Amino acid sequence: MSAAGLILNSQGKVLLLNHVLRPFSGWGLPGGFVDHGESADTAIRRELMEETGIELAELKIYRTRVLNKHVEILFTAKAVGEPRVLSREIIELGWFSLDDLPQGMSAAQRNVISDVLSNGI
Repeated sequence: MSAAGLILNSQGKVLLLNHVLRPFSGWGLPGGFVDHGESADTAIRRELMEETGIELAELKIYRTRVLNKHVEILFTAKAVGEPRVLSREIIELGWFSLDDLPQGMSAAQRNVISDVLSNGI
């Protein structure tokens, strides 16, 4: 099981990470695996703190999806603090609006970002 987050700043831009292990472009939503005995909301808070140093406000479950044997829980939240790269797993990070998302991102993540930004969180 994994937890991912669509994290917005005060300007309504979404936080994306360029991840070393992500296939294709590397850019995508922050997140990671849920540890044994850990709740998904604790996992996404831990992952964001470990990788970027930010805390999350207004954390809400946006959706859950099942891909074969994998369960992904996607959250929306607002960033508290300014992120910085704190993990060797992350090459770089940035805040993006819907019309300037990085090239090569998966269509699934682009669609989620579009849905959330179009409808607000």
